[in-house]
Formats: sequence, structure tokens, C-alpha cells
Amino acid sequence: MKATFLSVLAAGIFLFNCTAQTKKSDSNIPKPIQLFNGKDIKNWTPKIRLHETGDNYANTYRVEDGLLKVRYDGYDDFNQQYGHLAYNTPYSYYLLRVEYRFVGEQVKGGEGWAWRNSGAMLHGQDPKTMLRDQDFPISIEGQFLGGNGTDARTTSNLCTPGTNVVLNQELFTPHCTSSTSKTYHGDQWVTAEFLVLGDSIIRHILDGNVVLEYAKPQIGGGNVENFDPKQKPDGKLLEQGYIYLQSESHPIDFRKVELYDLSPYKKDKNQLENVIKELL
Repeated sequence: MKATFLSVLAAGIFLFNCTAQTKKSDSNIPKPIQLFNGKDIKNWTPKIRLHETGDNYANTYRVEDGLLKVRYDGYDDFNQQYGHLAYNTPYSYYLLRVEYRFVGEQVKGGEGWAWRNSGAMLHGQDPKTMLRDQDFPISIEGQFLGGNGTDARTTSNLCTPGTNVVLNQELFTPHCTSSTSKTYHGDQWVTAEFLVLGDSIIRHILDGNVVLEYAKPQIGGGNVENFDPKQKPDGKLLEQGYIYLQSESHPIDFRKVELYDLSPYKKDKNQLENVIKELL
């Protein structure tokens, strides 16, 4: 009986220590901030080309059935009315996780390249500083593309409206570059993650794999029109900014948009790396 009691006691102490260590480890991991609350877009600001900031033209962005939907049933013709929905809080160091799927048919007037095309804009300018006829926010775009059922078409690509990055240790000035992702065909849900570390590193991640990595996001280059020149000081590194979700003429659903704020760890490299490992 004595030996059995001691064995049980030892096992209990071991389990307690494991539980305590797990709780201690868990306490170091930031809780996700649900940018999309599943109910409304009160914490977001729409900016659609040819319309003023805050005007959700034709109810483009809406919440139905717990999903944030992009729809065009109120459009007669798309007419290059590119839309962007900005979360109202800017961030600098974070992990962004977005679950999306393309659905339905492209609206009349949408360009061919915009078929099953959307994206998450990172380090974007304040939506209040965008002009009425501006097409895209000055930002770094994590581009979402859907497959046609046959051909290869990568997603989580990079596009750079009004920006440049350093890719493979060289300044990269073309507008877009492809990731190494597989193709996601049909209406399947896709989980895209973006690790953004201020003005240093940005990684695009799918299924736990880094499919694209670059550094030193900065203002520069072209591929943005009708902007306020004061908002485009070329060469300025982008340390933080607003997160946008695009509407580029193809219907898309978002069921999760969550963010892990990593800014409390940026001064401790080891802690930052450990937290990132836990999250990914």
C-alpha cells in the first residue's frame, strides 16, 4: 500500500508539473484578435474606387450566415471600381490568418486577370488618406488567386501597388511575383497566413510552408493611380500600416480574419522566435 501511494503521489506531482509547464508555455502565446467578428463590419472602413471613403457602394461588403462576403449584385458594370475594406487599427508586428474561398461568377466588366482574384493588403496607407478615384491603397498585397480546375495558378503571391520590397537580397521593382504554392481549385476554403515583422521580414505561409519571403517593404514604384502625392514618399520603409481585404470583381467569402499581435516580443529576438514557432 505504501509503495502504491508513493507511486500515485509521484505520478500526481509529475502531471501537476507538466500541466504547470503547459500553462506557463500557453501564457506566453498571444490570444488571437478576431478582426472579423462574424456579425458585422463596424470595425472596418470601405474604400471603393469612384466613391468616398466609408461608402460601402452597392453593399459590396456584407455579413451573411456568419461570413464576410464580397458581392456585386448591385453593380450594372464593374467599371474598375476596385474595392478595399480596411480594418480600423494599424499593426506592425503580427501573424495574420485569413480563411477564404472564391464562389460564383465574376461580375460584368471585370478584367480577365481579376477572375478569382482578391487579396489581403498589408502595411496599407490610412483609408482616410485615399482619394476618391484612387484605385489601390499604397500597400503590400498578399494576392489570392483561385484555380480553373485544370491549369496551375499559385496563390499567396506578392503584388506591390506603390511599393517595392527586397527579394533575394535585391530591390524588387516589378509589380507582382508568384509564390511556390500549389493551386487551389474550385470553391474550397484556403487558409493563408502572413507573418509580418515591421519593416524587416514578411513571409507568406500556406499549409505550414513558407511559399514566399521578402524584406524591407517600402514606398516606391508605380502601379497605383490618382493618389495624393504627399502619401507616397518613395524610399520610406513601411514599419506598420492598415490591413485591407480586396474586392476586384469576383465574389469571395471570408470566414476568419484573425491576427496575433507580436509587437510585445519584438525587442526579444529569442522570445519572438519561440512565439512564432508555437503559432505556426
